[in-house]
Amino acid sequence: MENLFKTQQDRLDALRFLNLKLGRDWALKEEPRMIWSLPSVRVAKAFWNRWFWWATPSCLKPMRKVAHLIKRHLPNVLLTTITHTIINASREGLNSKVQNIKKRAYGFRNKERLKIAIYFNCGGLNPYPP
Repeated sequence: MENLFKTQQDRLDALRFLNLKLGRDWALKEEPRMIWSLPSVRVAKAFWNRWFWWATPSCLKPMRKVAHLIKRHLPNVLLTTITHTIINASREGLNSKVQNIKKRAYGFRNKERLKIAIYFNCGGLNPYPP
């Protein structure tokens, strides 16, 4: 929602309030994002149970699959993240940068050149020093 322009947000809100399947499906997709900001594990479990029973009878087969997948891993992933507030986003972002460097280069002749490219691009070096 935060990536949409104001006009796009207004159009989406109008569609959501028409009580169409689109509005319900959008809400099903967006609702779990709130769980990361909940204050405790108990509140998160209650929120999750409410969302799970809302999502499982959905006509969207992928949504049901996702709900059951998350349910299997709920204690390890979600509740640990809320308890310890440790996330893997920065590491995933760095891995994405490295994969992009490898893809742009179409392969390196040796590992040393790959290391140099990673240090140069991810190390915060200025490509045009003064």
